[in-house]
Amino acid sequence: MTGRVTLVGGGPGREELLTVAAVRALGSADVVLYDRLAPHARLAELAPDAELVDVGKQPGHHALPQEEIEALLVAHALAGRNVVRLKGGDPYVFGRGGEEVLACHRAGVPVEVLPGVTSAVAVPGAAGIPLTHRGISRLFTVVSGHAPLSDDELRHLAGLGGTIVVLMGVGTLPQLAAGLARHGMAGSMPVAIIERGFRCDQRTTVADLSGIVSAAGLAGVSSPAVIVVGEVVRLAHDGDRTAAELMERAAGFAAVGT
Repeated sequence: MTGRVTLVGGGPGREELLTVAAVRALGSADVVLYDRLAPHARLAELAPDAELVDVGKQPGHHALPQEEIEALLVAHALAGRNVVRLKGGDPYVFGRGGEEVLACHRAGVPVEVLPGVTSAVAVPGAAGIPLTHRGISRLFTVVSGHAPLSDDELRHLAGLGGTIVVLMGVGTLPQLAAGLARHGMAGSMPVAIIERGFRCDQRTTVADLSGIVSAAGLAGVSSPAVIVVGEVVRLAHDGDRTAAELMERAAGFAAVGT
């Protein structure tokens, strides 16, 4: 009898942000394949009867290539097991969830996707930065910084307005900042880099566009981090009361500015 695969969005790393459906899926799992950014500290308790498999996914190094992860999902399900693929954030937000769903469909394996809280929205919120704010920003754009953006993409972003959120963008930050400036974004535009969102050592580095690369270097910024570009950053950095209260509640918040 064929088993099934459930792709579970684990949220930005804090176990309390798992959905009820996610906890239920883990509780009935026979096998859990999990990433390093997924909440896995208490997986043995959340999935007491499951085999736990760390499939890695660190920047520049994957314990298993994506194709092997997909093959594992399919093999376990075809052997009759209930498989959970636990990811950080949401499976469909730069999580390669679509590729894993297609692999299951091709193999005739039933598959379900349980959405998770994406770090693109939650991590800026934990640092007191709203992505939209009346009179300031009525749209936000989420992009992957895993590889440098093309000149056309940078031109589009610079002219779009609103808020820009970059995931996996620490390594390409110099190209991002230079490209946005080259295409007309003001050097005074505020930028925030929030590292390790929702962890006890969460930290935010704030500078303007012209100085963010230097500030990030001085602060020793590293992944995982979410980058926010836009006027909404000022709401947290300049002392908006609501944002300040959010920042106080964000564990381990610290700001480095210029």
